[in-house]
Amino acid sequence: MFMVRIGILGATGYTALELIKLLLRHPEAEISVLTTRQEERPHVSEVHPQLNGRLDLRMENFGPRQVAERSDLVFCCLPHGAAAEATPELLAGGARVIDFSADYRLNDADTFRQWYHAEHLDPQRLGNVVYGLPEWFRKQIQEADLVANPGCYPTSAILPLAPLLKGGLIEPQDIIIDSKSGVTGAGRTPKLGFHYPECNESISAYGVGSHRHTPEISQILGRITGRDPQVIFTPHLVPMDRGILSVIYARPRGQCDQGAAMEVLRETYASEPFVRVVDHLPATKHTSLTNYCDITARTVQDRLLLISAEDNLIKGASGAAVQNFNVMYGFPETTGLV
Repeated sequence: MFMVRIGILGATGYTALELIKLLLRHPEAEISVLTTRQEERPHVSEVHPQLNGRLDLRMENFGPRQVAERSDLVFCCLPHGAAAEATPELLAGGARVIDFSADYRLNDADTFRQWYHAEHLDPQRLGNVVYGLPEWFRKQIQEADLVANPGCYPTSAILPLAPLLKGGLIEPQDIIIDSKSGVTGAGRTPKLGFHYPECNESISAYGVGSHRHTPEISQILGRITGRDPQVIFTPHLVPMDRGILSVIYARPRGQCDQGAAMEVLRETYASEPFVRVVDHLPATKHTSLTNYCDITARTVQDRLLLISAEDNLIKGASGAAVQNFNVMYGFPETTGLV
């Protein structure tokens, strides 16, 4: 049996842990190399005790070329900036890459500079990298050597909005996206605002008017629909481990009401294994530890409300990456995920 050799760059974080757990049950994947930027060579079970007895590998401080030599596909779990520095070498070494960072999601270097306050290290690729949302870019993902894994918040917004925008059922202006996320969305590196006494028993908005996922949502919706949506995106921190709930407020066009919106959503995602269009109001518990995104619609006064729920670490990150891996190699899309 052909096994795809898997490398994971930056294997110490929460998304890397979820990725490893998914790949360990994937019959076509063999994890061959894990990296850390630490000088020590910790065993994976020292960093992630959940993996004790399940994977016998040490994390190495390897460079991209060394990882490419040992891998057919590399999941790059490095932060933005570091990913763009490593990716060209990975590709030059013959590896295919799924990048978890935001480095290749946006269309141009100017937008990246504006929102990330840094110069892009691989600007010539921007605008030409496949966005890793199989529900909308499956054919492109199949042939891609580099896939930009979506952001967790954008997935929860793009999946409900895209069919209605593309069909002209809602106005592209004045779209309001109100999202709540568990604290794992901020990653494993300690930060004061995510310290237990700071966030427990509290809900807070952050990144108001300045969150970096805003241009990603707008630009990807533009790619899908050919429209130029104007969105206001406000994320909130909720004192739970995982999950995202997004409530989206849009102005309907013509006769678009709850029934019409639900019909379009059901038709669009009827054959998609991981998008569930549901009659009930979605909740994060319904999708926790799964690769599903649950979506529904409601009409309230003169607005159409779209509500979605997903697990930020699975459908919002590692599960989406494994789904992309399956598409890239022609495996059944649900392999390792159900």
